[in-house]
Amino acid sequence: MPRTEVEPYDVIVIGGGASGLAAALSAARAGAQTAVVERDVACGLPILSTGNGRCNLSNTLLHPGHYRHPEVARTVMGATPEEDLAAWFHSIGLATCREGNLLFPMSKRAESVRDALLAACEREGVELICCCEPVRATWRESSAVQEPRKAATAERAAWKLDVLAPTRPLRAHRARDAKAELRALRKALSVAPKRSHALFARTVVLAPGGSSEGVCQLFDLPHLEESPVLCPVSCTPLDDRGRAGADLLARLDGLRAEAELSLLRDGELVWRERGEVLFRSYGLSGVVTFNLSRRVETGDRIEVDLFPDTPEPALADAFRMRERVVGDMGPRAYRWFDGMLAPALGRAVILLGGGTREGCARAAKHLGFRANGRTETGVAQVKRGGIPFSAIDLSTLSVTHPSNAAAAGTLFACGEALDMDADCGGYNLAWAWISGTCAGRSAARATRS
Repeated sequence: MPRTEVEPYDVIVIGGGASGLAAALSAARAGAQTAVVERDVACGLPILSTGNGRCNLSNTLLHPGHYRHPEVARTVMGATPEEDLAAWFHSIGLATCREGNLLFPMSKRAESVRDALLAACEREGVELICCCEPVRATWRESSAVQEPRKAATAERAAWKLDVLAPTRPLRAHRARDAKAELRALRKALSVAPKRSHALFARTVVLAPGGSSEGVCQLFDLPHLEESPVLCPVSCTPLDDRGRAGADLLARLDGLRAEAELSLLRDGELVWRERGEVLFRSYGLSGVVTFNLSRRVETGDRIEVDLFPDTPEPALADAFRMRERVVGDMGPRAYRWFDGMLAPALGRAVILLGGGTREGCARAAKHLGFRANGRTETGVAQVKRGGIPFSAIDLSTLSVTHPSNAAAAGTLFACGEALDMDADCGGYNLAWAWISGTCAGRSAARATRS
């Protein structure tokens, strides 16, 4: 049973995702009576979809340059984040393995991460209150309460959280698999009658994930508009003179290629990275494009280099040598690149390069697109925005100037609730674990001050 007004929690964490569970576990380990308030039917569900179900936990090289605010990341994550996270994963019983610089659970299954977190929370006595949505937050000042025939007792200041929860346990028909069961439970939650009741906590950690606007309104906190990042980019093909191509992307739809992406703005290089590019009818996708999406602006030029290890003049020479083997290149020699490039991509290079060695070398090194903006945002891995760091004490992740000055030092935030995003490769989950641990530990300490 949730605690009553007479017996408040030390720490309530709003949100049971990766950062919220890390915060709750950290607070409980610091001796705080801790609860997680989660609006969904269970905690940790977003973890299950990370890394295509494999959960890329972190990266073995957590350089601050991969983050939106590098200096903030450097301050919050500390000097040895890789070692700190390795020790933390070990402390929750999670065995890990590496693929290059990427860190995964040894099982390569995201549910192993969720299971380890939930088991650790259970061992530490964290209470998980699911199907529960906060609708009002009020700071209550400390006061003296005189009960009949009892000495005066001091009531400590605390947050009162009014929450909506179902009036009875959810019931759903037995489903054929876990995903179907989850859908059934969520449907049952959406139609279940609900009532309001109050929870009380001396400190609160805000960990609502990438949809923090509602929680910020509850606590009257500043909030930067959220926008999806780490998603595909809508593009228009360009030829070597900057003119729009015809149906290039339609011909390339679904094709993958190892390449180097460059982002140019007003003729200046903004960013460059190698990786797998996925061509779609609307533009570009794939991990390297997701990273580009964090930096792109409408009107930017994107260039795909299909031969990143070969300079353009050397590539033209290589084409000349190849002509001795497969015959002359020409404006309609669409299969000339067979064995080097996928047929559709080879055809595109021939068309854009005019069938000449020099033209095709340039087209292959500078396959150009005009950026129209981010698209397919429903598959975005994170959101940009949330609580600005101007409102946060970086040493504790506490809100520095709450609307009620008396509540100073009682509100904390972590994960995507803060205006931080990073490249693909485990950097965003690393931020969730580390910021959650920091916020939870700080919240627990605040209850003793």
